[in-house]
This record gives sequence, C-alpha cells and structure tokens, in this order.
Amino acid sequence: MSENLESVIKTICEGLGNDATRMMDIVREVQETFGSVNDDAMDLIAAQVQTPRVEVESVVSFYAFLTKKQNGSVVIRLCDDIIDRMFGFERIKQSFTEALGIEVGETTEDGRFTLETTPCIGMCDQAPAVMVNEEIFTEVSRDTVHDIVEQLKEGVAPERIRRRLGDGNNSSPLVGAAVANNIRKEGEVIFAPLECGRALKKALAMSPNEVIRDIKTARLRGRGGAGFPAGMKWDFTRAAKGEKKFVICNADEGEPGTFKDRVILTERPELLIEGMAIAGYAIGAQEGIIYLRGEYAYLRPFLEDMLQKARNTGMLGEKVFGNEKYSFDIRIQMGAGAYVCGEETALISSCEGLRGDPKNRPPFPAQKGYLGHPTSVNNVETFCCVARILDQGAGWFSQIGSKGSTGTKLLSISGDCRRPGVYEVPFGITMNEVLEMAGGAGATAVQVGGPSGSLIGPEDFTRTICYDDLATGGALMIFGPNRNVLEIAEYFMDFFIDESCGYCTPCRVGNVLLKERLQKIMEGKGEPADLQYLEDLGKVVKSTSRCGLGQTSPNPVLTTLKNFRSAYDALVKEDQPFQPTFDIQKALGDAKRIAGRPSMHFAE
Repeated sequence: MSENLESVIKTICEGLGNDATRMMDIVREVQETFGSVNDDAMDLIAAQVQTPRVEVESVVSFYAFLTKKQNGSVVIRLCDDIIDRMFGFERIKQSFTEALGIEVGETTEDGRFTLETTPCIGMCDQAPAVMVNEEIFTEVSRDTVHDIVEQLKEGVAPERIRRRLGDGNNSSPLVGAAVANNIRKEGEVIFAPLECGRALKKALAMSPNEVIRDIKTARLRGRGGAGFPAGMKWDFTRAAKGEKKFVICNADEGEPGTFKDRVILTERPELLIEGMAIAGYAIGAQEGIIYLRGEYAYLRPFLEDMLQKARNTGMLGEKVFGNEKYSFDIRIQMGAGAYVCGEETALISSCEGLRGDPKNRPPFPAQKGYLGHPTSVNNVETFCCVARILDQGAGWFSQIGSKGSTGTKLLSISGDCRRPGVYEVPFGITMNEVLEMAGGAGATAVQVGGPSGSLIGPEDFTRTICYDDLATGGALMIFGPNRNVLEIAEYFMDFFIDESCGYCTPCRVGNVLLKERLQKIMEGKGEPADLQYLEDLGKVVKSTSRCGLGQTSPNPVLTTLKNFRSAYDALVKEDQPFQPTFDIQKALGDAKRIAGRPSMHFAE
C-alpha cells in the first residue's frame, strides 16, 4: 500500500466530511485519480469514513463506471443501444478494436487504453456515439475512430481532439462539447423565452399551500412517464412529519432513446433551478439535489456555474430573494452508470452512498425518503413546468394539451426518420402527426417510452400521446420496414437482464427465461405453447417484481406479442409439437475446435 494512496484517499474523504453517505463522490474521485478503486483503496476508505469495508465494495461493484480492476488512463465507452446498432455500432467497434489491438473489456498492454461498451449515453439523435473519458463524440465514422486513436496515442487529451463544438451552450467554455441540441420544435412551456427569477418571486409572495394549490389547479402530472400528480406528491411531502425535507431532481434519464433532459440541462438549467427552489418553498425543504447521470458528467462544470450564478442573484442560498423565512440550496450528485437509479427509491439509495437498490414501499419517499426524511423526487421536465406555471398561471397551463394531460411534452425522437431530435408538442398529438413532423413516413413500428414502454404498429398510429392513451417519459424510437421486431424485443430483454439489480427473483430470473424462450422461437424451434408461456411468465414478472424495472421489463415481449403477433406465428411450428431445443453439435463446437477433431461419441 503506497503512502501516496493513503494520503490522497485521506484528503478526498476529509474533503467530503468523512461522510459515508457521500460514498458515491468518494469512490468516483478515487477512481478518477487512480484509474480504479482497488482492494487497498477500499480498505482505506472504509477506515477513514468508519464504515464496514463491504459497504464500500458493494458500491464499487454495483455501478458500471466503477471498477476494482485497473483501467487505462483513457477509457473509451462505445454506445451500444438499439439505435446505435442500427447506425453503425458494429462497424465502430471493429474500428476501435483494430486500432487499439484489444477487444471490448480489455486494456492495452501499456495500460493506456480501456475499451468498453455502455447501454446508452443519451445521444440517439446523433448515433453512433462514443464517450472517451467524459468527452462525447457523435456521428462517429471509421475515419473519426482513426483520428481519435491516432491523437490519443500521440498524447493529445480527449477534450482537445474534437473538431467542432455543438450549438447553443454546448459551445460554451464550461461545456465545450461536440454535442448538437437538435431542438426541432420549440413549444410555449420549456423553450419559451425566460425571465429568470420571476416565477420564484411570485411563489414567495404566496403561501406554500397556495403554491401547491396552483400546481394542482394546473393539473401538472410528473413527466417521467407514470404521470403521478405533482401537486399531490408535494402535498404528501409537506404534510409528512420530519425535521428536514428534501427536493431531488431525477436527471438520470438512462432509458435508451431518451435525451430530452440533456437538452434541458444544456439550454434551460435556470428554469430547472427555479422550479426546484419553488418546490423547496412549497414542501418546506432547505436542500435540493440534482442527481446527474454519469454519462452527462461533461455538463457538470456548466451546471455548477449556473448554481453559483443563482446563488449570486439570490435565487439560492440564505434568505432566498430576501425572504427571512426561506433558505434553499442545491448540490449535484453524480451517478455512475446504473439504469435502475432512474427508479426514485433506487436513486435515493444512490444519493445516500449505497448501491442503487430500490426500496420497499411503503413507506413512500414523501413519507421517508433521503436519509429517512420526507422527500419529493421529480424529474427535470416537471420542475421546468412548475416554474412556468407559477410565472404564467395555472389557468394558462391547464388550457394547453388534452383534458387529462395538461401542458406540453418533450419528445426525443430517433431511429428511422429524417429529422431526429427534441420536439416540444402539446399533449394529445397523434402518432401520425409526430411521424410526419419527424420525417418518419413508412414506419412499421414505434417504441413509445423506451424499452419499458410499448412497441406499436401502424394500426395504433392514430392514437394520441397523453397519459390516458400512449403514455411516455419522452422517448420515441422509429423503426422502418427493414427492422425485425423480434430482434428489437430480444435486444431490450438483454438490456433489462444487464440492468436488473438482481434483488428479487422474478426480475433476476424471469427476464432471463423470457429471453431464452424468445430466442428459441427466433431460432425456429418454437411451439404454439411457447407463446402462451411468454405471456403468462411476462405477467408474473410484472406483477411480482419489487420495483418499476421488473414491473415493466417484460413489455418488449408482451407488446410485440400483442401488436406483432404475426411475426411470432410465422416462426412457431404448429404441426411439430415437439421441437428439440438442445443442439449437441453446437454445444460441442468449442471442444471440437480446441481438440482439432470431431466428437468420438456424437456423429454429425
């Protein structure tokens, strides 16, 4: 154990108050410094913050971006979502493996480069995309890969390799990203012109109960997809007993195909901050947390600057805008690559310095959330709506959208369309209208709401986007006539298997069984009974899983069974009730290759 390791870890832990609840920040900083959080580092951290060593290891082993194994000084993460696969993932992966001389999961012999894949980095509108440390490269080609690797080998820092900067605040010195906003349609709620601070001042002139009443009158529903009424959640949190209360912003949009929060965080952070400050006033909280997904780490310096500017203008800090009775501030909590942390109780666990395990409910976060205190968790778009409601009025907001879903919705659209990007549209818009806007004519399927949503076909394109019909957190992935819907479902099942926290058996085991039976059908070995098996098992996983991940993970199978039944029927063999699923020759393949001869017992 080196003196340097001991000294640096001591400094890091002391800088975070030797606070075990800040474990995520501690281990992230240690990994950024040393390229890993190895056994010695975990021992030192545990001793310094006085927590069992197993608690440190449970965090390091849980998050995809953390590792005990020594990483290279440059970690290249290839985005491997379904959209990137459609637009060149395999080609880019091959280019990197050839240029670096290593496979995915390996580090070069000189210890400089590590190559990995990651499920989604929030760039589906500009795929294929790659993260190099925290630097984002979009619309990557073979030539781009060659250029990136050549310069990295020459010692050029990742942030100095980019050829261009993106639009809007992507080009600010504090962001400095090649990311494009791709804002295709600006609506009257999120992207309308903003007079910063006006909404918060109006809120402070009201009582907290009056603020909550306005949110209820506006009929604002949470923009995360479930659509729980925001005012009701705030009412519960305000009424709950507790010395402290907290506001948490869920900026962990890890659902493949979703990237709207990326654009809000880049172009409308003031609106988000103002909405959180209003929420804090309404529920009686003095502290707020923005949980920022690890893939958006490149935005952190910019967001920290925006928070400081808010403090400088009196929007945050002691006595907000001179109000003697209200103080409120916000800190950023970084995630580290765990999709399940989009679930609010898992997100709270992560904020507390733990594995991102979901918690049993009840008690609900409004009763007992962050560190046991009443907590309101809302997402980025919801807080932006809050600020606009207080500024423009509940009546104004409630007249936008449809009867049961007021306001606008941000859609992040990607896939087989001419104009991928972010669209702000009123609730109640039909899928046909969306496809026309995005240039998605000829679509044969649309994934509504990311992998946990529904895959719908043309017969459903007259339906409307709203909580009472096609509910979505924002992701729409468009698929053209050349895409195989069963391959899409198989990919999504793979995703859920990888991202399950593994706590409950229905999710941990059920998703694997669903995928295996789906693959059996795709290989032409399916029987009619397999379709009923998929439907029955899918329902069991949904109804018995512990959290939202398992409760929605069978949807790729169930919705394709419902909406694309002919694709399944074409593969199952009704006249052959028994189909062998075990291929002895395939199972012996590796052994025969290694031995260099055929099997002595099982002839071809």
